[in-house]
Amino acid sequence: MLPVLLSIWIACLLFTAIMFLYRSRLTRDEEDQIFLDESFAHERSAQAAIAEKVNKIQPLVRTAIWLTAGTTVLLAVYYVYDIFNQFK
Repeated sequence: MLPVLLSIWIACLLFTAIMFLYRSRLTRDEEDQIFLDESFAHERSAQAAIAEKVNKIQPLVRTAIWLTAGTTVLLAVYYVYDIFNQFK
């Protein structure tokens, strides 16, 4: 049981790390403040495309975080259960 739990936990952890890295790579070109004159229309469209991509993967990032947290809790419960069984 433990190898299965650990492999699921590691897979969830890797997926979460990959999603965070991908999101940070998307947002590296995002500006905190831009001036939206007519001469900066290309900047506006580039920033809108970045925001659209980030919003598109945001549910996956949240799901990855919840899966990792859930498998961490399951792993902790398994270890506590195993400790109590050893002292019986």
